[in-house]
Amino acid sequence: MKTNRVNIKQAITKGETSLGIEFGSTRIKAVLIDNNFKTIASGSYEWENRLEDGFWTYSLVDIITGLQAAYSEMKQEVERNFGITIRIIGSIGISAMMHGYMAFDHTGELLVPFRTWRNATTGVAAKELTDKFQFNIPERWSIAHLYQAMLNDEKHLPRIDFITTLAGYIHWLLTGNKAIGIGDASGMFPIDESTKDYNESMINQFDEIIASKGYRWKLKDILPKVYISGEQAGELTKVGAKILDKSQNLQPGIPLCPPEGDAGTGMVATNSVRKRTGNVSVGTSVFAMIVLEKELSKVYPEIDLVTTPNGSPVAMVHANNCSSDINAWLGLFREFSEAIGQKVETDKIFEVMLNKALEADPDCGGLLSYGYFSGENITGLEQGRPLFVRSPESKFNLANFMRTHLFTAFGALKIGMDILTKEENISIDSILAHGGLFKTPVVGQKIVAAAMNAPVSVMSTAGEGGAWGIAILASYMMNNEKKDSLEDFLDRKVFKEVEGQEIYPDGYDIKGFEAFIERYKKGLVIEQAAVDHLIL
Repeated sequence: MKTNRVNIKQAITKGETSLGIEFGSTRIKAVLIDNNFKTIASGSYEWENRLEDGFWTYSLVDIITGLQAAYSEMKQEVERNFGITIRIIGSIGISAMMHGYMAFDHTGELLVPFRTWRNATTGVAAKELTDKFQFNIPERWSIAHLYQAMLNDEKHLPRIDFITTLAGYIHWLLTGNKAIGIGDASGMFPIDESTKDYNESMINQFDEIIASKGYRWKLKDILPKVYISGEQAGELTKVGAKILDKSQNLQPGIPLCPPEGDAGTGMVATNSVRKRTGNVSVGTSVFAMIVLEKELSKVYPEIDLVTTPNGSPVAMVHANNCSSDINAWLGLFREFSEAIGQKVETDKIFEVMLNKALEADPDCGGLLSYGYFSGENITGLEQGRPLFVRSPESKFNLANFMRTHLFTAFGALKIGMDILTKEENISIDSILAHGGLFKTPVVGQKIVAAAMNAPVSVMSTAGEGGAWGIAILASYMMNNEKKDSLEDFLDRKVFKEVEGQEIYPDGYDIKGFEAFIERYKKGLVIEQAAVDHLIL
């Protein structure tokens, strides 16, 4: 233990470390790792998006404040535990929620508030571009936001000099380089697998579509440059160092890997970048990433085609809603326990309540729920109305109630996954899951295994999340002397001794989920009516 502590102190002092910072939907997290990929220290900052003028957004003040707070907390943990002030780091990586729209003029001014992935306001643009390209353009994608702004004739468009994602923005802020990792880029605009760059023919198509608008810019000119994992995408500037470390101890010149989206870092954190593997990331939203070994036979609006951080094609099923409604209900139960004088830790409430789902009827006893805090692209709803429904004949008990909310958290995801497995006959050897839901053993895995009809594993590293994943990508850039592929680097070095627990789908759960999902699909008319008529 003493030797390990000495090694860690030496690594910190010499800068033989990698730092990953990820901007999640509810938390910004900074993770510092050593050359053995073990976490040395971490810091975080809680935040929440706001609905302003019809758009879900985070302010620039919140973005910078959160960046600095997460880094500062990590730095203080190092000082507290090892007595060392961080002055140099071997490599840094930035990750964030994919998609969305950040548009800047030539002075670096943000032209409109950051529009996040959560906005379901680009339906017309997404459909038109999908038809033009014959390639699915989801509502969340940056190009859909840009084109919708054009359809709306927004005033900021002639002033655009650069558009990017949140990760791309932070990277630009710290390095001055307008860069983006290929995985994050694939959520902005379609990628050509052969060139590892934006699809040139579609770029030209888009410029032709908007030619009559008379903008001074062409699309390629305002997009960030695409980088592949393992490449260096800039260095920390003097200004960037001052922004990141308010104490101004951190030195400039630190190399940064390409900024990536949370989908890519999730794939890395779960070692699922090989073909026929996949991962499920569970949080405010939920998405499944399946690395493809063959092209899909046609375009599906429910399936995004993105890439791994090294450019392999991936089918992505993304649902805007997942854990928010469960969290809200469990918050209500916590209030109840406190009201009767029984203060219970939040983690304990989650453990007890989630485990009740294992006692439930397979189909949830006829209960139905939609945890739609926001619009849901897979089921075609522009706005969210969290809704719980039961009939007089339903078996309304706590076990069925909890199972219902777990099933519905993955309901939209299952609709998309069924397209891949039942219509496209995509083979999946294994699914790796990560996210807070899996801190409670077994329950979440059983539900996801039933939804996907594939074995689901949770690794001991799963709790590290995307910040750890982007730290791994930063380390890959600096510590890949053998020039291994990303897949081999992860297998041979990062996950060589990592243990995981695998759960196979249970016939009882599969049958129950299939019955529930039929009810879920039929009940969508109720959810649409709630959107149309309930004014809250």
